[in-house]
Amino acid sequence: MPRPSPTPSTPPGAVPGRGGGRGPSMADVAKEAGVSGQTVSRVANGRSNVDDATRERVLAAMRRVGYRPNSAARALRNGRFRSIGVIISALPTFGNSRTLDAIAAAVVAEGFSIVLLPVTRPTQGEVTGAFSKLNEQAVDGVVILIEQHQLDESEIELPHGLPVVVIDSSARRDYPVVDTDQAHGAAAATRHLLDLGHRTVWHLAGPPQSYAAERRRKAWQSTLDRAGREVPPPLTGDWSPESGYRAGKALAADPAVTAVFAANDQMALGVLRALHEAGRSVPGEVSVVGFDDMDESACFWPPLTTIRQSFEAVGRHAVTALLSEITAGGRGGEPVMVPTELVVRASTAPPPDACHQDVIAPG
Repeated sequence: MPRPSPTPSTPPGAVPGRGGGRGPSMADVAKEAGVSGQTVSRVANGRSNVDDATRERVLAAMRRVGYRPNSAARALRNGRFRSIGVIISALPTFGNSRTLDAIAAAVVAEGFSIVLLPVTRPTQGEVTGAFSKLNEQAVDGVVILIEQHQLDESEIELPHGLPVVVIDSSARRDYPVVDTDQAHGAAAATRHLLDLGHRTVWHLAGPPQSYAAERRRKAWQSTLDRAGREVPPPLTGDWSPESGYRAGKALAADPAVTAVFAANDQMALGVLRALHEAGRSVPGEVSVVGFDDMDESACFWPPLTTIRQSFEAVGRHAVTALLSEITAGGRGGEPVMVPTELVVRASTAPPPDACHQDVIAPG
């Protein structure tokens, strides 16, 4: 019986990496470009000590021979995968979506890729499972964007050994935290309405499991307390315009209501509709303030007075803090608080009887 011929590693006449055998190597690129292997390595690893003309020649050679830099091997050599994971609540909200966009933009600008992993419920099992999946994806660090209170409970333990930054949560001192100054914004909204002459301010709060909603509700209440004003029972929504509309119908039916602070712009939109349907003019009879300054807020009718928060700054600070952890090690420190700004538009005005009120000056 004749012996089978040995299979050649590269078929006769074939260019390495073009149709069989091993893939194209750095040596193949170096030969094609007429440069050293060290120069090809520098280009593949994004080093800056290569002149532009040589870099272009090497990149063109890579395209011709079909060479793709091996990111996994490069990560083993450099100890970096240049990839960042984001664990985010599966329930979409306006704030989470805008913050995620900002994180992605900041990550790409730094030459990293992003791996997104939504979690349905932020329980210990879900969070641990998310970290395990991200470890399989080989990420250098993780941004956690989960606003629910469960993240702050003692039974939720974040794994050690992987750089982590937490957005919009309580100040866990073992991890950097980036947050919008929720309390300052809510206090500014409430003071604005009191300064216009309203005796008190009603509040439509966000869902109770939301850390941001709780901060805004507490700041509203403490601002009224300091001013010596009555604190009406807060209503609760779920961030949606529909929940704002339902709450708005109850508010519209109460003639004592002259000022409403809604915990986000979308719920404020529902309140505006309910007041309009009830024949209560805004701001002639009732003033309304939102929170977020979403792009559409200036196009509400009337244009909405609101609290502007910078989702772009939150995302940028989070990525900066995470990259600092990745490159320099260490964690903790004071939380980064991104400031808010009151944007006054046409949905707020003095109440109809402002000149007849015995107004207590805000404290």
